[in-house]
Amino acid sequence: QVQLQESGPGLVNSSQTLSLTCTVSGGSITTSKTGWSWIRQPPGKGLEWMGVISYDGSTYYNPSLKSRTSISRDTSKNQFSLQLRSVTPEDTAIYYCTVFMGPWGQGTQVTVSS
Repeated sequence: QVQLQESGPGLVNSSQTLSLTCTVSGGSITTSKTGWSWIRQPPGKGLEWMGVISYDGSTYYNPSLKSRTSISRDTSKNQFSLQLRSVTPEDTAIYYCTVFMGPWGQGTQVTVSS
């Protein structure tokens, strides 16, 4: 059973970089044909897909966030990470990591202070 757990600071100052890590257990992020995504939900709004890193390390981003977003991985730790640059209070949200057609992490609240 694959499990995912987000970690990172819950408070970030405006204009700084938000960094989160997803630790995966019960499965490998290099398993063929898997995709590992970050998704967020701002308060009172719907889910927003941010981007994905594939089993082979390829990355794809939401065009609306692409200029500020990077997703990377550490295969030795079975982790993948999100960096969102130049954040504003509008980036306040619950951030989730997930595997395509699989389970989600419990989510982590990130608040951006103005």
